[in-house]
This record gives sequence, C-alpha cells and structure tokens, in this order.
Amino acid sequence: MPYRRLPKSDAARLKALKTLLNNNDIYTVRNRFIDWKTLNRAQPAYDKLFTATEQYRMDLRTQSRNSEKLERPQHNAMMYVSHFLQVLFLCCERGEIKKSQLSLYGLSVNATSLPYLKNAERLIEWGQKVIDGEKARIKKGGRPIYNPTIGMVSTHYDIFLEAYRQQQTLQEHAQQTATELQKIRPEVDEILLELWNQIEKHFENEPPEVRYAECRKFGIIYYNRRNEASLH
Repeated sequence: MPYRRLPKSDAARLKALKTLLNNNDIYTVRNRFIDWKTLNRAQPAYDKLFTATEQYRMDLRTQSRNSEKLERPQHNAMMYVSHFLQVLFLCCERGEIKKSQLSLYGLSVNATSLPYLKNAERLIEWGQKVIDGEKARIKKGGRPIYNPTIGMVSTHYDIFLEAYRQQQTLQEHAQQTATELQKIRPEVDEILLELWNQIEKHFENEPPEVRYAECRKFGIIYYNRRNEASLH
C-alpha cells in the first residue's frame, strides 16, 4: 500500500500547505471536518515559511553576485602585496635594506619566499603586516620602496578588505535566515501532521482508490512502495 511521508524540502512543505489552503472544500460547513484551530495555524505558517525561503533565496543570490565582485579586488590586492614583498626581498639581496628589517613585516630575517596569499584570510593578515611594516621602517628613517609604493598597496588592500567585509556581512545575514528557517520547519511539520491525520481520519472508510485520491486533493503526499502499482 502507498505510504505517506512529510515533506523533506521547504518547496514541498509550501506546496502541501498551498494545496490544502486552495481547496475550497475545507471552508464549507458541510465539509468542515478539519479542526479550525489547526486550519487557522496553516495560513500564518505558510506565509512565514514562504517569506523566509524567499529571503534566503535572495540572500544567496546577493551573496553569489558579491562573490564575483570580490574576485577582482582580491586578485589586485594579492598582486600588489606579492609584488611589494618581491621588491622587498630584492632590496635585501642588494643590501639596500638590512635583512633584520624583515621582522618589521612579520617575516623571518632569513625569509626569501612569499607567504601563502591565495586565501582571503591570509591575504588580509599579510597585507596588514606589509603595510604596518613599511610604515614602521620609513618612520625609522628608511627609504620608501617604489613600484609599487606602499600607498598603492594600501589602496588595493583597502578596496579588497571593504569588499571582503561586505561579503562576510552577507554571509552572516544568509546564515541568520537559514537559522530562522530551521526554527520554522518543525512548526510547519507539526501543523501538516495534524492536518493530514484529520484528513485521513475523515476518509478512512472509503475504498483505497477513493481514499488516496481524496487525501491527495488536500495535499497529503503518498509514495508507492517498490514494485507496487499506484493508487489514484
């Protein structure tokens, strides 16, 4: 025999509730077999779930679009930070800057290779170290590095950092919406369970082919077992 199962997705939850709410038979006195207290919970639950799912979908779209906008600023910031460090290492090799000064940038005095910068968090970490280090060295009387200047590095770093922080804000908002959805789902499932129990109870004495067809009209979802013909 077919078996029923509560929806597993928000789209299926909304469809089940909408099918029920759009069935005019539930509102007639003659067919008022569904408890009104439960029925009156259905519409607000549908509205709440629909609003939350639409907001979450919008959050994900906005987050995706901003992620694409983040790629260019991140690439530019990584390029300027890495180029600056390469010039810094060359200056040390030529003796123009003492290797002991590398510690101002958070680097080992024996460092000759670039730190890993392809990760956004690492780029933020090392970008700030490079900016702070160059400012500290100049403050001590050192000659500024050119091509790129620390001003150019700082400009691209700030552009990237602003875009990154905006992306983080969008991610946090999407997570808040996802958390709200998690809170709503149990209530919707509880309402659906109560409604479905009442609907099946009403049609329990009907022949199987009639019972399942009528229950489906009110949004109950049935699945056929393997190797079992469907009942409509």
